[in-house]
Amino acid sequence: MSMLTPPGMGGQYRITGDKYPRMRRPRGRRRLVLGLVASVVALGLIGWGTLQLIDVFTGGGSKATAAGPKADCATKVTPSPTPTTPKTLLKPGQITVNVLNATPRSGLAKQAADELRKRGFRIGDIGNATKAYDKKIAGAGIVLGAKSAAQAALPVLGTQLAGAQLKTDARASATEVDLLIGTKFTALTNKQEADQALAALANPVPAPSSSPKGC
Repeated sequence: MSMLTPPGMGGQYRITGDKYPRMRRPRGRRRLVLGLVASVVALGLIGWGTLQLIDVFTGGGSKATAAGPKADCATKVTPSPTPTTPKTLLKPGQITVNVLNATPRSGLAKQAADELRKRGFRIGDIGNATKAYDKKIAGAGIVLGAKSAAQAALPVLGTQLAGAQLKTDARASATEVDLLIGTKFTALTNKQEADQALAALANPVPAPSSSPKGC
């Protein structure tokens, strides 16, 4: 009897030759492999879902950032403050202007004073600038007055000379101001343009309201 013949089967079931019964793999190992694969897939899905939740709550997702501002547009629109006209703004006829020439060119003070008079301003002194300003004004000129005139007479006179610098000093009167003519002065601003600037000063246009970005 061969060593491969099961006991009790005798020679009828004797195994001969070089062929042997095929041995099947244990089913437990296959189940173990399938279980490991399923666990890896489940962990991957959990990780992906966690990242999506983090993006939503931190604003990282494109959909969340795109929808957020649009949903809040109606409640977060903040209008810009409307400019207001200074209560102390004066008319040209209420302002006395001293026209002073700070350049070596003669006749500029009288030229400017005559034109300002035609435009409704009252004219005070006409002459040369003091030593503090004489030949020391590099620009078109300086409009000089009291601190109380900063929102009253100074901006009104400033509309008549484009590029003029507005400055204040210690004088008391809010209605008497100086026009100091600088070296770059050629003439007062064109009357039509000066009138437009004066009208804009008296009636400022409200700025458009601002909206959140993306609305």
